[in-house]
Amino acid sequence: MIHWIDSADDPRLDPYRHVADPEWIRDRHLFVAEGRLVVERLITLGRFTVHSVLLNRAAHAAIGESLSTAGAPVLVCSNSSLLATITGYNFHRGCLALVTRPPLGTLADLLTCRCVLALEGVGNPDNIGGLFRTAAALGAQGVLLDERSGDPFYRKAIRTSMGAVLRLPFVRAENWNETVGTFREHGFKVIALTPSASAVDLAEVRPVRPDEQVMVMVGAEGPGLDPVSLEAADLRVRIPINDAVDSLNVATATGIALHYFTTSKP
Repeated sequence: MIHWIDSADDPRLDPYRHVADPEWIRDRHLFVAEGRLVVERLITLGRFTVHSVLLNRAAHAAIGESLSTAGAPVLVCSNSSLLATITGYNFHRGCLALVTRPPLGTLADLLTCRCVLALEGVGNPDNIGGLFRTAAALGAQGVLLDERSGDPFYRKAIRTSMGAVLRLPFVRAENWNETVGTFREHGFKVIALTPSASAVDLAEVRPVRPDEQVMVMVGAEGPGLDPVSLEAADLRVRIPINDAVDSLNVATATGIALHYFTTSKP
């Protein structure tokens, strides 16, 4: 149902006054989807319960037909300047949705995947979103995160992922080393990406067979993977780069590695 909003004091807008407060959003088991493309993809997937959608006239004119299947109130601001007044910032393409967080996934959701991306200590939401987008584009079927990694359902992470966070299953490990060990016990080959000169060059690594399962493990930019994680990996792999450059962005390095492991032939 469409509701036209003419005043910033409208009580139906109260939840949107907190969209810049991630703790308030999480405490109410919600997440924020931002941008027309992301919101359209969210609704098309049909996997999530939408609390409501807030948008301006232009966004409603562009995607109003898609919103008819959302099964939630659609709040349209008659005056675009109201949006920033309500939320405290100018959000992307004049469109936001509040969505109920789904239950956390389980390891069983990932143990049947051929390729899993594992993130250790990656806190930056742009990197989280970029890694999910890279994983979805290049053949990973799921993502494992440690307790220090950021929230994939954080507004900026979802937007940067272009909605890939909404499609890829992900699991947060309570005990990182134990969980990685569980994947190894189930037959996964664990490959750690590191710029260390002692690692094997990617081009020298035998491609993964179609019947093999692989976990590609990456760490935060700067510190990289923990020494314990590097030691536990079956293989430590580096991507050779020009000596004048310190390192690659983690999403770029991950994309190169995933492309190699998911598309190359033995």
